[in-house]
Amino acid sequence: MYGMKRTSDHAVLSSNGRYTSFSYGDDVIRFMTSPRLDRYIKVNKWDNGYLEVVASYNGKEEEEYIDLVPILKNLYIEPESFLKPIKDVEVSYA
Repeated sequence: MYGMKRTSDHAVLSSNGRYTSFSYGDDVIRFMTSPRLDRYIKVNKWDNGYLEVVASYNGKEEEEYIDLVPILKNLYIEPESFLKPIKDVEVSYA
């Protein structure tokens, strides 16, 4: 549940089928992504809710940008409070 105490400043980005997951502590936020997405390869930059990542689309690597702020707002989660403690994000292959 949102708001639980976290013990790390580390978050994880992954994909499974048409969904992307952003996990931090006990919270997992899922949202739809392109059906062409094979997987995320690496996070180039994390900037308080804004991600620059390398992703594989149909076997071709491309740079992609993900803005979590509007996604969090749509879920009625206060972006500033949720994102502030996160210092880095890594990719996990689910």
